[in-house]
Amino acid sequence: MSEKREPVLVLCDREEEYAQLMTEFIRTHKDVPWKVRTYTDVEELMHREQDSSIDVMAVSERTYQEKLSALRPARTVILNESGLKQWEGFVCVDKYQQAQNVLQSLLEVYLEIADFVLPGVKRSDKVRFVGLYSPVRRCRQTTFALTLAQMLAANHRTLYLNFEHYVGISELGAQAGGRDLADLLYFLMADDAKFKIRLQTIVRQVGNLDYVPPMKSGQNLLSIQPKEWTKLLQRIAQLGEYEIVILDLSESMQGLFDLLRICDKVFTLTGEDRVAQGKLAEYEQILASYEYKDVLEKTYKCMVPKVRRVPEELEQYTRGELADFVRNMIRELEGDFK
Repeated sequence: MSEKREPVLVLCDREEEYAQLMTEFIRTHKDVPWKVRTYTDVEELMHREQDSSIDVMAVSERTYQEKLSALRPARTVILNESGLKQWEGFVCVDKYQQAQNVLQSLLEVYLEIADFVLPGVKRSDKVRFVGLYSPVRRCRQTTFALTLAQMLAANHRTLYLNFEHYVGISELGAQAGGRDLADLLYFLMADDAKFKIRLQTIVRQVGNLDYVPPMKSGQNLLSIQPKEWTKLLQRIAQLGEYEIVILDLSESMQGLFDLLRICDKVFTLTGEDRVAQGKLAEYEQILASYEYKDVLEKTYKCMVPKVRRVPEELEQYTRGELADFVRNMIRELEGDFK
């Protein structure tokens, strides 16, 4: 039996700097399904690829020539530079948007022809799920979670998922027309074989941290069954792409306690006032009465100090008073994050 051919992405742009930078960017993503071949000259491309099988050919608008169709790529993408659609019958992708968006668009095109089980799907026992949940409101849970996630991402491949009804951080949201956690759940149910690449078309980055934009409508969280959340986490674990998955949890979902049980470590933020302590006591009583004492056993309760100022930009969350507190906490729990 012959070996399965490695998919090929051909990138052609006479603007050398763009071609080089985009190629380097794509190659830094070790999970992309293609072997990337790059050209800045159409004649060289025609000569070298005349007998090749090309899955996706991405060519800049000013570089494209009709004779390239003789190469018979499965899909051709025009990297649009003028804002006008000059070539009919091809997918057009804005060349000058963020490189991550260009890559995700190319992956979307590839998925149209990827009708096989993708390689690299493997079981990983190394992934650790870290949950954050507190019955105490206004305790800076999401700020804490994003600070923790970014710090862990410096040394571990880390994914952040938010399950709150209202997130309150616009940068985390999907871009106009972009996909979010609801789409990821849909793709999970629709086609397991392509889930790995579907995830890549949704995931965004802040620094070294990967995250999935939260659901645009928090109301949708209430309709998701617990077994769907469990299947999602199982599938992410099976991919073996992440060492740590941060779950920023809330009551705006079904199956909260079951997700806490899946976690290897749970952080519960609280306050020193009477109401905060009372809510925490009630929460712990409910866990015990519903036979979730195991959640309590792996819970680390944090009394976050008063913070005068939280940085405006997500990338700056790793600096400042809260960051110092989280950094010291990680050192204290160092064995859990090795």
